[in-house]
Amino acid sequence: MDLKEIQNLIKFVSNSGVAEVKLETGDVKITIRTTLEGNSQDITYVQQAPMQQAIQQAAPVAPAAIAPAAAAPVETAVEDNSKYITIKSPMIGTLYRKPAPDKPMFVEVGSTISKGDVVCVVEAMKLFNEIESEISGKIVKVLVDDSSPVEFDQPLFLVDPS
Repeated sequence: MDLKEIQNLIKFVSNSGVAEVKLETGDVKITIRTTLEGNSQDITYVQQAPMQQAIQQAAPVAPAAIAPAAAAPVETAVEDNSKYITIKSPMIGTLYRKPAPDKPMFVEVGSTISKGDVVCVVEAMKLFNEIESEISGKIVKVLVDDSSPVEFDQPLFLVDPS
């Protein structure tokens, strides 16, 4: 479980109004408790991992403690993005923003795209699938890093159609 997944879980729990959530996957155990008294929230993280992984994961766990304080601005940013159209992943796989490691990115923030332009590639089972834009517009935000795993219907890019 990576930092982004933990942050998404925290946001989900805080928005759902649930008092406590416990999650155990393999060697990772997480408990999130929320207390809604005014604006105060008490969130607790517990993560256990083997010694080798504990050293590697020590740095990402510390920034997660900052996430609750930043949760409110993130939610307002999502509301501002409602005027944009989202390009979503049509499949599960690994997203690549470049056609090859030594080539430039397909699109960057500020790039103008037309319907049918390739915006990225998703590798699934050793097949590289070009993801084409279904709309024309300007890329305003890239939501996924290069070489990142993506899920079906996961937002990849925000496009301003005007």
